[in-house]
Amino acid sequence: MRLKRTKLPKFKLFEKNEQKLHLFAWVVLFLVSLNSYGQGPIKHGIKTVVIDAGHGGKDPGCHGSFAHEKIVCLEMALKLGAKIKAKYPEINVVYTRTTDVFVELIDRANIANKANADLFICIHANAGSSSAYGTETYVLGLHRTEAQQRVMERENSIIVLEDDKGAKYKDFDLSPDAIIQLQLQGSVYLNHSIEFAEYLQKEFKKIGRYDRGVKQAGFLVLYKTTMPSVLIETGFLPNPTEEKFIGSSDGQEKMSSAMFRAFENYKSQMEGKPVSNRPAEVLEKTPEPKTTEQPIQVADSSGLVFRVQIETSDRKVALNAARFKGLEVFEYEENNIFKYCTGTFKNDLSGAKNYKNELIEKGFNHAFVAAFLNGERISIEKAIKLAEKK
Repeated sequence: MRLKRTKLPKFKLFEKNEQKLHLFAWVVLFLVSLNSYGQGPIKHGIKTVVIDAGHGGKDPGCHGSFAHEKIVCLEMALKLGAKIKAKYPEINVVYTRTTDVFVELIDRANIANKANADLFICIHANAGSSSAYGTETYVLGLHRTEAQQRVMERENSIIVLEDDKGAKYKDFDLSPDAIIQLQLQGSVYLNHSIEFAEYLQKEFKKIGRYDRGVKQAGFLVLYKTTMPSVLIETGFLPNPTEEKFIGSSDGQEKMSSAMFRAFENYKSQMEGKPVSNRPAEVLEKTPEPKTTEQPIQVADSSGLVFRVQIETSDRKVALNAARFKGLEVFEYEENNIFKYCTGTFKNDLSGAKNYKNELIEKGFNHAFVAAFLNGERISIEKAIKLAEKK
């Protein structure tokens, strides 16, 4: 079944209300920082955890050649819950589903609220291009990029399968002002959500997963939860390598174990108690190719060229480093800083922008378009004027 996109409003930080949103964002950060002082451990400890396996039943989610999101998420959710119960039998573990059934988004939040949960963990797998890869964790907030908005829209789109959705979601306001107001009201929850999300990403990185970072977006499933809440995008099923990993029992075991370790670290932090009886961690690292020095690429640098800058460093980076795999990378130096670009778009700003968006999806979150004239860096404004004359 092919899901249609919902007609949820698109809100972008770079539109008319940018200054207003930046002001609100600073207020949120200020209040969150205040809450971090004297916040201290949770007095009653972590007593209830709700684990939400994304999608289910008539909502399959995304898929690869053999793996379906609804099944992958359920397997990881059950494994995570079992690990928590085995180590901490006193903790009440609640699932939003334990079989392949459809659960409405609002019901998932209601289950967590009625259980008086201390933590809500929502597990998903990502869609995207066949070359996108890595793991990212979301908290409720304002999306910063179009890629984050696409993830939000896809996960929110399942409400088209729900009955009487107009009445159920009439009070759901995903406007920037409304999201910020929620952050202000629940700034302690937001702070704890981000803290847990950071523990998750740290543990995913330890098992060799590419770290796409902690992000924010307006997910309906997180909108009404009244406790620290995260949504994990475990990997990209359309990518055959990613699918092979998270679609396998071994990959699901590694991912759920990483989630469990993150939970233990978060629990320890919140309760002010050390983690006990944990075996020594063995870090798994994605094998790096030999970083032998390669000549700097200077191909086709004459005339006006747009490229996408993906990294800066105060020291040289090998052009065949693992993070550049599959890319033709160009190096240039400014003020003793080494900068790395990819792509060659002669007089084609539009093509460079599209490529930038693809790279952001692949995890290069700070990618931007840079312009060069006969190999020398120039401003985008000057480049646009030159392009218009051609």
